[in-house]
Amino acid sequence: MKAIHCALALACGLAASTASAQTSVQVYGLVDSGLAHITNADAEGNGVTKVPSLTGSLPSRIGFRGTEDLGNGLQAFFVLEGGISMDSGASGQGGRVFGRAANVGLKGAWGTLTVGRQVNMTFISSMKSDVMGPQLFSISSIDLYIPNARSDNAIGYLGNFNGFMVGATYSVGRDGVATGGPAATNCPGEVPGNSQACRQYTALLGYESKAWGLNASVDRMNGNTGAGGGLTGSGNTDIRTTVNGHLMLGDVKIGAGAMDRETDAATGLSESLLVFIGASKPFGAITLDAQFARRNARRSDDDVTLYVARLSYALSKRTAIYASVGRMDNDGASAVALDAGGTVAPGMAQNGVMAGLRHSF
Repeated sequence: MKAIHCALALACGLAASTASAQTSVQVYGLVDSGLAHITNADAEGNGVTKVPSLTGSLPSRIGFRGTEDLGNGLQAFFVLEGGISMDSGASGQGGRVFGRAANVGLKGAWGTLTVGRQVNMTFISSMKSDVMGPQLFSISSIDLYIPNARSDNAIGYLGNFNGFMVGATYSVGRDGVATGGPAATNCPGEVPGNSQACRQYTALLGYESKAWGLNASVDRMNGNTGAGGGLTGSGNTDIRTTVNGHLMLGDVKIGAGAMDRETDAATGLSESLLVFIGASKPFGAITLDAQFARRNARRSDDDVTLYVARLSYALSKRTAIYASVGRMDNDGASAVALDAGGTVAPGMAQNGVMAGLRHSF
């Protein structure tokens, strides 16, 4: 009997060893925190000093990714990635454990097929053209959906054929969380008899090379009862159409883009155009980034303009310190805060400074 037990233990050990040899799993992450001061944070014009919650120069996260080689160029993969609020240690993306990604898929020469919570084509479209990325002062402050362009209950495809990119996502319930930040809009969908409820599709077409890139995307989401953003009926829609591009001039990167938005909400129809242009220049271990952005509201004076610059110093390949300055000008009744997720009174301008430390692993 003891021999049988030993044999079973050995067999189980060999099976576990074989499985681990076939599957490669990586633990990775990024931690980024600092201190920011922003003026005019309330109607009385008082400033505020804070440790940012949503992001620093980049959002903090921890993730697990794994791949298995299935042969003939085919791989299976999974990604589980959660956001971290560095001021409190809470989970990001509306309190989700794996709010940044929770998906499984297959990939090969034909492209990548993904099922689960995933970034959609609006997020992918802006990645290479937005030199500031989702930092505290950025175009993310003007449209908080940009860094949170993820879809629950989704199936997605992305292919790259000699630089030509094509992709799409389709969600039957775009957002299953009700509270906890800009990523939570309470539209879980999957309603019997109403396939339009909380449905979302995004699509991308573009070309990418080392020297330049250009892409266009469309993002259409439906609402449902109780959903955020005024999309309280399944017939209400929010549509974003983007064109983004970047160009390398030596080691200088120039990125620009435009996003047209049309929201048919319960409160009525609103339309706007967001445009941005920025540049990034390395000087050895130092990198200087700067960006200008403006959102024009159609048939309204509620426009907003952003100016931002950032200086980063790489202490190593994984660790950097940075400092950033920014200004947000609000016109009319516009009340867009300079710091993502912050506050400002309508029509007020805000100035801000921030400094922090970032480490990836």
